[in-house]
Amino acid sequence: MGRMKNALWFVVGLAGGFVAAHLVNKDPRGHELLAEVDARISEFTDRIADAYHEQEAQIAGLVESAKVAAGDAAGRAADIASDVTDRTVAAASDAASALADAASDAAAAAGDSVKGAAKNVADKLSD
Repeated sequence: MGRMKNALWFVVGLAGGFVAAHLVNKDPRGHELLAEVDARISEFTDRIADAYHEQEAQIAGLVESAKVAAGDAAGRAADIASDVTDRTVAAASDAASALADAASDAAAAAGDSVKGAAKNVADKLSD
């Protein structure tokens, strides 16, 4: 009930405002007054619109700057990741090469030891 009563008073006030504005507009002094009020309202809304568009342009500039910075950061991160990957591959390759050399040296040393032991056995058998 309270909401309906408030809505009714709102509609009555709105209708009363339109009737009063119409009556005031018929009088030349009232017409001047309403024209001045309209001009002030138009000036106010124009200022608000200008401020909004200025703020919108500033925010668009910030967003563009953020996009450029993010792109630069992503590019630098990709470069760093590529560099780290290249260095890791090179280090692994060097380690594998060193391991292969050590295994080859160990195999050669073991082969020499086996040859030496076989020669000793052969010499002892021939004595």
